[in-house]
Amino acid sequence: MKIFLAGAAGVIGRRLIPLLVQAGHEVAGTTRREERTGSISALGAAPVVVDVLDAAAIRAAVARARPDVVVHQLTDLSGEDFEANSQLRIEGTRNLVDAAKEAGVEAMIAQSIAWLYVAGETPATEDDPLDSSLPPYAGIAALEDAVAEMPRGVVLRYGALYGPGTWYAPGGAIAQRVKAGSLRLAPAWTSFVHADDAAAAALAALDWPAGPVNIVDDEPATTAEWLPVYSAALGAPTPGNAGKHAATTGRPVSNAKALGLGWKPQTASWRTGFADTK
Repeated sequence: MKIFLAGAAGVIGRRLIPLLVQAGHEVAGTTRREERTGSISALGAAPVVVDVLDAAAIRAAVARARPDVVVHQLTDLSGEDFEANSQLRIEGTRNLVDAAKEAGVEAMIAQSIAWLYVAGETPATEDDPLDSSLPPYAGIAALEDAVAEMPRGVVLRYGALYGPGTWYAPGGAIAQRVKAGSLRLAPAWTSFVHADDAAAAALAALDWPAGPVNIVDDEPATTAEWLPVYSAALGAPTPGNAGKHAATTGRPVSNAKALGLGWKPQTASWRTGFADTK
């Protein structure tokens, strides 16, 4: 198949290109930066320099590529600019969906997040509602609604990504906070997924039916559980306690649907994944 990969130079995109090429697909991969085209080519994709916020440019780019599937892995988080990331989810996804529909593309696979479910102790499934009071909701709701307009729109609700190139890598934003001692043990839920497993899910999703799918590992955990393990892997001091009256936030997330579709995380738990942090 011909694949148009939006966000080819990102954490998932860099991992996904080789998987797509090895599976026999022809890949056109986008970046906003000319200097990244060499690395995209080296991975086996044809680079496309385009800004998804430029509606006319992205329409032209998709039309030229004539893809069978558009894979949307765009984010704008390298500088922790959450407003820019929300704009990309809202306007960028709108432009990408419109371009795909205009070009007659039948399927889109898009990156979403798994930590917007309403709070609760039981693992959230894809049928549970998202919490509209949380800051990322507007961008995520716009993204998922737009992708649902496609004849077959698959939304991958990724857990917290870790591994090389992510915020949890030794030089990443979360690692820096841990080393600075600014994170505390708390009963806040996180469901993780290694970036390699997230990319593998995007490949598998080429054959999945429409709808959202949680892409998380097998062991949701509270900060009180995972932070000491992660801190030790970084060689950072043991974090302090948030206090015995700290309220539980977030919710564990179920990966049962993804498992039923044939995906299985190779790193089943952050416990083993964090041990490889270097």
